[in-house]
Amino acid sequence: MPTQAKRPAVSLTRRGRLVTLRPPERADEHRFLTAVAASRKLHGGWVHPPASPVAFAAYVKRYAREPLRDPASARHAGFVMYERDSEALAGTFNLSEIIHGALQSAFLGYYAFAGMEGRGLMREGLALVLDAAFSDFGLHRVEVNVRPANLRSIALVEAAGFGREGFSPRYVKVAGRWRDHVRYAMLRDDWRRLRRTRA
Repeated sequence: MPTQAKRPAVSLTRRGRLVTLRPPERADEHRFLTAVAASRKLHGGWVHPPASPVAFAAYVKRYAREPLRDPASARHAGFVMYERDSEALAGTFNLSEIIHGALQSAFLGYYAFAGMEGRGLMREGLALVLDAAFSDFGLHRVEVNVRPANLRSIALVEAAGFGREGFSPRYVKVAGRWRDHVRYAMLRDDWRRLRRTRA
């Protein structure tokens, strides 16, 4: 009986001048959890990354296995970001609640790790993940929601060219409280135009 040919694995790795982005793997567990532990003060009440082996395994399952099988139908996609020179784990980007069909949109979340912030790595990583979102995943729109007090995150998305769409009161529950967020979005056509003008 003939066996069905196995689909080749999809490569979602992206390389920039400063960083490399790729889906998380189980082999990243030690470095990831060490970076999370060292970043507690930096992350504060802003984000709550996986902080245990069980949570990290669930993160890999949700954000890496599905998109590697078929980016066109994935509902979540994650990327770990490594600095190319040092090979240090620098941060993550996660596309969540990817909607295909008529909307073709997703929410983007991200965070840097302690010692890697303020060096332009997140800026380059954000550009790489947007390239992936609009090409590999075929999205039309990527939305980012930022708490108003998170000035560094606001500066990051505004520098990337995201447009501010509005203010969402009590939008997301963070650390047990409903928090206000500022809503930003990037459309595929706008991103392509920005890439041409900045090339």
